[in-house]
Amino acid sequence: MKNTLTRGLLLASASTLAVTLSACGSEDTSAASDSSAPDSSSSSASESSGSMDSSSPMAEAAGDEPFGSGCTAVPGDGEGSFSGMTDDPVATAASNNPVLSTLVQAVTAANLVDTLNTTDDITVIAPANPAFEAIPADQLQAVLADQATLTQILTHHVIPGRLSPDQLAGTHTTVAGDEVTIEGSGEAFTVAQTVTGTPASVICGNVQTANATVYIVDQVLAPAAA
Repeated sequence: MKNTLTRGLLLASASTLAVTLSACGSEDTSAASDSSAPDSSSSSASESSGSMDSSSPMAEAAGDEPFGSGCTAVPGDGEGSFSGMTDDPVATAASNNPVLSTLVQAVTAANLVDTLNTTDDITVIAPANPAFEAIPADQLQAVLADQATLTQILTHHVIPGRLSPDQLAGTHTTVAGDEVTIEGSGEAFTVAQTVTGTPASVICGNVQTANATVYIVDQVLAPAAA
């Protein structure tokens, strides 16, 4: 009888211990599961934040690119390319770009190379070679030989301050002291008053040099007095 009672007490104690250990194991598993949940959430939030941060600079950089059908004529590499022009002042940068060789000839004839190269933060409306070819040869030669008139025309193409594409449209005071009116938006801009009477269009815009933002056009602009 005594042995039977002893065995009963031992079995009861073992059963109680088993239940206690089982309960503790369940709590430990639950706690481990709970402690791991914040790490997973934090990791997801971090990845999401990283994804958002990396996308913003890409969207911003896209807006800084040159635009326009005429940009295909600009060299793809070398000092005359878009990247090559960024570290040179504007007159020097233009001299390395075959698209602007006649403009460089005109700027040199007017003794404006140093002025353009040493003036900080300007916007240059730069006629491409076909813009000068549209002017009758005798008229062009006469203007190139008249430094006062040539200077007036060329400085009419220069606006103080760097104008981004979203600032380009409007009426601006030029370095010549007169005004130029640019119409349009997005990537389509025109200037009505030109030497030939045909409105000028921006064919390659938002080109960056060390000291200027350049908009290449297909006509030579005309000051009001010209």
